[in-house]
Amino acid sequence: MTSASELSAARRRRTAVALVVLSQWLGTSLWFSPSGAADGLMARLEIDAAGFGWLIAATQLGFIAGTLAFAATGLADRFGASRIFAVSCVAGAAANAALALPGVEYAAAWAFRFGVGLCLAGIYPLGMKMIVQWVGGRPAAALGWLVGMLTFGTAMPHALRASGASWPWEAVLFASSALALVGAALVAFLGDGPFAAPPQPGAAGAPKPGSVWQVFRIPTFRASAFGYFGHMWELYAFWSVLPWLCQPISTELARRGGGAGAPSVALLSFAVIAAGGIGCVLGGWWSRRIGSARVAAGALAGSGLMCLLYPLLPEQAIALRIAALFFWGFCVVADSPQFSALSSQFAPPQLLGSALVAQNGIGFLITVASILVLSRAVPAWGSAAMWILVPGPLLGLWALRPLLVGRNRAGQAGFSRTNPPERGG
Repeated sequence: MTSASELSAARRRRTAVALVVLSQWLGTSLWFSPSGAADGLMARLEIDAAGFGWLIAATQLGFIAGTLAFAATGLADRFGASRIFAVSCVAGAAANAALALPGVEYAAAWAFRFGVGLCLAGIYPLGMKMIVQWVGGRPAAALGWLVGMLTFGTAMPHALRASGASWPWEAVLFASSALALVGAALVAFLGDGPFAAPPQPGAAGAPKPGSVWQVFRIPTFRASAFGYFGHMWELYAFWSVLPWLCQPISTELARRGGGAGAPSVALLSFAVIAAGGIGCVLGGWWSRRIGSARVAAGALAGSGLMCLLYPLLPEQAIALRIAALFFWGFCVVADSPQFSALSSQFAPPQLLGSALVAQNGIGFLITVASILVLSRAVPAWGSAAMWILVPGPLLGLWALRPLLVGRNRAGQAGFSRTNPPERGG
């Protein structure tokens, strides 16, 4: 029979997870704020679409640099995750709002967005670490909500365009900074969870710089990480060309309807990306029944199949193309929280934060390459360019094989996080 204290602890964990998920969404709103202020920023900085693209790239590059720096120095495990998260939110909010300062030119704006990316390295991976610290050894369902909210955040700029919202561009930036500050306050109030290893800044037992790379010697962690890398080759490249995939569908629907009532490209893009948020949540629920490795493999196989088949669909089969895009959007990110759950289970507790930021940093570095390759191929090859993404899911599935057979099938042989004393490692 469950005692009153156990019920109280369970309620506290659920509340904590909800606060971390909310704070993650509030903090990562900084990531997408320029997309909601694109026209005003481009006019203010006197740049074209290519220049704005590099402004967005600055955030990605800053995130990659930040994650790799966290991993190489071990800072992600030298201080409390909630402390790093809160400080990163505050600093990121300041850098984001600075774009609206009078006299800011393009070079300074690029530097500010790079700084936002650096701060996001202390928000996104550390949010995942906090989830693990609050739920213990089976974080897949909670991580599903976390990544699901991030996915909805990714879709928000498309929703704003579809709604025709005409907020002043400065207001968009200030609003996202204010949201990040709220996220910082919530996490600072919440603190670290009961399964957190005590941080040891400067202590003899603290992780040494560069020690994080030792986790790649662990076969199970390596399988999960390399599966994640294959997934990342596809994910952001697909999102980046999604409006292009939606354009002919919207045009054909408008033609059939005489120009009235057809969904816009922005609305279709929002809906397809948002389907991925639902996929993350449902994937977390399914993982309780069949395990994270199987959910990740199923999502990878589904999205990889769409990479292969979508270019072969007849152009006039609009309903089939729409269904395929929604299925693709559902699968393409549903595996992401499962890879994080697997990696958090297989990483040594004292290197958990560093392992997660290293995995994220390398994964996002891969996305830069796949986006550049696909964006160059699409104008020349059309939808056949989507075949470029096929190797990602294939290699990811190959890497996952050790976790799908034998004793590792259900995610065993990892580091136990059943109770706080075991977290000290």
